[in-house]
Amino acid sequence: MRVDVLIPTRNRPAELAVTLSGLAAQDFPDFAVHVADQSDGDASYDSPAAEAMVRVLRHQGHPVQLSRNLPRRGLAQQRNHLLDQSKADYVLFLDDDVWLEPGAISRLHSAITELGCGMVGNAVTGLSYLDERRPHELEPYEEWDGRPEPEQITPGTREWRRWTLHNAANPTHLSERVRHRPKWTAYKVAWVGGCVMFDREALVNVGGFDFWQELPPEHCGEDVLAQMKVAAKYGAAGILPTGAVHLESPTTVVNRNTEAYDVVCP
Repeated sequence: MRVDVLIPTRNRPAELAVTLSGLAAQDFPDFAVHVADQSDGDASYDSPAAEAMVRVLRHQGHPVQLSRNLPRRGLAQQRNHLLDQSKADYVLFLDDDVWLEPGAISRLHSAITELGCGMVGNAVTGLSYLDERRPHELEPYEEWDGRPEPEQITPGTREWRRWTLHNAANPTHLSERVRHRPKWTAYKVAWVGGCVMFDREALVNVGGFDFWQELPPEHCGEDVLAQMKVAAKYGAAGILPTGAVHLESPTTVVNRNTEAYDVVCP
C-alpha cells in the first residue's frame, strides 16, 4: 500500500464511525486503515455504525486492521504503536473526530510526492465558526514557492505565530482564496492538527514518537513535537483547500498540563 491511514481512538464510537465514513468516500485507491483503540470499555470500532463502515472499506478493497493497545500510556505511545505497524511509503495520521471530504487523500498524496518534503497536512476546520471572520489571525499566511525548506519552528519564534491560521473556521476561509486554482496550494505552517501525511521514512528517521517513554501518560502536543522534528530536517507544508472537518466533539485529552515539547528537546 502507498498510504497507511493511522487512527488512534478512545471512547468515541460515533465519531470514529463518521471518520471511517469519510475514508470510505475517498477516490484514492491504494490505502489501508489501522485503528488502535484505548477505550475504557468496549472498543470504539465495536459499535454498529463503525462496524458497517469497516465492512464498506473492506468491500472496496482497503485492508482494515483493528487492535486494542492497552494499558493506556498516552497518545505518543499510541501513535508510536501505530507507526510501528506501518510499512507504507506514506502514513496519514487521522484523528478519530475528523471527517475527510472526497478527494482529500488524493490531494495530500499528490502534494507530498510533488513537493518532496517530510509532511503535508490538512488543517481541520470548525464549521460552527463559519460566519466568524478573523482577518487578524490570517496575517501570518504565506505560501511556499517551490519545495518547502527545512525550518526550525519553536515556541516564541515568528514562525510559531502561524498557529492562528488554524483556529475556528480559518482553514475554510483560507481555502476560499485558492478555490479558483487548478490544484492544491502549499503554505507555511507552525504545525497541523488532526490530519497529517508523513513520508514514513522521514518520520522514522527523526525518531517517530519514540520519545513517549519520557512523558507521563497524561500529556498533549506529541503530534506537534514530531512535526517540529520533521519540519526541521525535511520541511513541512499545509495544503489548501482543506478537506478536513473537525466534528467539534469534547476532547478526550482533558489533562493538558504537560506539553511534549516542554519535556523533550526537539
